[in-house]
Amino acid sequence: MRELLVRTISGLIYTTLILFAMYADAQYYLLLTACFGLLTLFEFQRLVQIKSLLPYAIFILLFLGIHQDIFPQWMDLVIGVLGVLMNTYLILNLLQFMSHQRLERKYILMVFYIMIGVITMGLIPQISGDYDMNLIAGVFILIWVNDSMAYLVGVNFGRHKLLEHISPKKTIEGTLGGVVGALIAAGIMAQYFDKQSLQLWLVLALLISIFGTLGDLVQSKFKRKAQVKDSGALLPGHGGIYDRLDSIIFVSPFVYCLLQITAYVS
Repeated sequence: MRELLVRTISGLIYTTLILFAMYADAQYYLLLTACFGLLTLFEFQRLVQIKSLLPYAIFILLFLGIHQDIFPQWMDLVIGVLGVLMNTYLILNLLQFMSHQRLERKYILMVFYIMIGVITMGLIPQISGDYDMNLIAGVFILIWVNDSMAYLVGVNFGRHKLLEHISPKKTIEGTLGGVVGALIAAGIMAQYFDKQSLQLWLVLALLISIFGTLGDLVQSKFKRKAQVKDSGALLPGHGGIYDRLDSIIFVSPFVYCLLQITAYVS
């Protein structure tokens, strides 16, 4: 009971902090995103046994360059495309997981998946030129709904494992439940967040459900290789920041590129 209470309070503080930053001001949201990025980099480097200050310097340079318009605007799209390519590589490598393999130094390349995910997470609400807090809030809500429904359906009806050697608790039934839940949430949000069409919200729900789940599996692979349960202990009952942001970090480049294509077509 005490553990559930701690987990609930910790989750509420985390959620309130994110929503407050989103709706208070664009600069607050970017500052919080940058802080989350640095904390996630720290946890990820510890997870994959890398000790280097270089990733932090590169992240700060890229983050400021993109969000303070130091770099040309076309760099935003380049960053998004690189993120999609990097994450596609990680997805393909999910099937090559062997639990007895140790983490290798080559994983320093994969630090870029954290950097790009966080940077595009900051770019999503600025896709139209103005800061659209409802858009980024909607993305987070779809991820939370997908995760919650996948858990509830999986616990009660899950029979067939998704990728048992990476995440023993994930089931096909739970994954499908998450997709359905996200689609329903998208339909509801389209009535209130009407800057985006119903069709776009439904596509986003499908994209976020699929790639959010894959992002969670990618992180599970890193944790199983490192033989740890959580990436950190900053959020009592939830683990580390990386544990909470694994899905949004992974899905952000895909969402950003989709929104760019949608904006270009329209």
